[in-house]
Amino acid sequence: MNPVLRPWTRIRREAAAIRNAVRAAPRRTVVIESVVAGLVLVCSLVPVPLVPPAHPVPVVLVGVWAALLVPARRRYPTLAVLGCMPVIAGENVWATVVVPCVVWSAVRRITSARRAWAAVGASAAGSVVLAIAGQSRQELPTLPYLVTGAGLAALFVLLPALSGRVLGHRRPLKGLLRERNTYLEQARFLTDEAARMEERTRIAAEMHDLLGHRIGLISVHAGALQLAAERQAPPLAPQAELLHTTAGTAMDELRGILGILRHQSGEDIGERGTRESLAALVEDSRNAGTDAELLWYASELTEVDARSRQAVHRVTREGLTNALKHAPGARVRVTVQDEGETVVIAVVNDAPPKPRSPGDGNRSGLVGLHERISLLGGVLHAGPRPEGGFALSARIPVRPNVRSVYATSSKPLSDGAGSRPPLSTEVLTWPRILGGGCAALLVLLPTIGGAIALLIMAVLQ
Repeated sequence: MNPVLRPWTRIRREAAAIRNAVRAAPRRTVVIESVVAGLVLVCSLVPVPLVPPAHPVPVVLVGVWAALLVPARRRYPTLAVLGCMPVIAGENVWATVVVPCVVWSAVRRITSARRAWAAVGASAAGSVVLAIAGQSRQELPTLPYLVTGAGLAALFVLLPALSGRVLGHRRPLKGLLRERNTYLEQARFLTDEAARMEERTRIAAEMHDLLGHRIGLISVHAGALQLAAERQAPPLAPQAELLHTTAGTAMDELRGILGILRHQSGEDIGERGTRESLAALVEDSRNAGTDAELLWYASELTEVDARSRQAVHRVTREGLTNALKHAPGARVRVTVQDEGETVVIAVVNDAPPKPRSPGDGNRSGLVGLHERISLLGGVLHAGPRPEGGFALSARIPVRPNVRSVYATSSKPLSDGAGSRPPLSTEVLTWPRILGGGCAALLVLLPTIGGAIALLIMAVLQ
């Protein structure tokens, strides 16, 4: 490649990289940087026509250069620090005030401390040399002029750089502190989860030993009663069969509950919540002496989420059980409607033929049912009807956008956080971090005072 073309090729590549970086940057960042650069340009050029300088062209060029340093400090922080030399040595006082902000922001983005201080030293020394060179064209610089130039370089370059390095060191400390907190939070979460798992396992073992044994005895005796009734009292055989079947169903449901308590995900609910399962529940109620009827106004629910079908099954069973218990002999209607994204299930019973006093139920079944449906994002309504009877209805999402109640997240709380032990508390403490920020602000006080004094002098002249 021609050596003359190499710089132009590199410039084109850098321009393309800058264009891609601007496109990839958040829109808010691009807008803020553009506004700040525009304000710097306006503040640097507006005083020029009001107070005409002796050399207007260099003053305007310095103002434009100061505005370009604002976005350059993000991608080229070292070059931005070095680019402050002509601004400090120039005659545009309003642009010079921007130098501390550029140096402070750019130095924070330079990862190597040696490289940062080399750029700061070169910028401070270079600004003094350029100022002396510019003054020597008219007359030899005097000692006060040299002291003023060195002081200006120290105020506008060295002190902002020191403050920027302090805050740049403070940023990783804050990140480490967040990582430590995330680690401790993850550890506490795992400890609590282990305690919950242990307690659930203990409860499941007790339920299996006590209830499982009792229900197993009921199922065995119900089977024996069914066989005896078929031989000795055939009219009682259907009731004995229902008792046997109910005991077996109770055992299956107990196993499902134990699986949940033991934190076994992926519970197999079979065909619960489908039309066949609800029809079976209604048939069981008929066999128990209830005038029950299933009204189906929906498509098959086989494509519905398993948790939603389980909730439909529970609502139907709870409604039929309550009707049989509190309103024997009353007509019961189970209605299922499909409303697109929602399944509506309603169990409505008429008033019982014979008035009954309120039962001694504690409504624990309805409370548990309400909690289950609420976790799925559904709504449950239960209460007496104005014309008599009771109504239990629920609106259940077809695809609940929630996690399972007993599921735990396998993802870490942050990328990579929590996978390493926390760092020493002597390094990660809020007082040290806050102290570093206060020290950085105190370092900037002379710079702020010098900038204000410089602007006042420019206005008075």
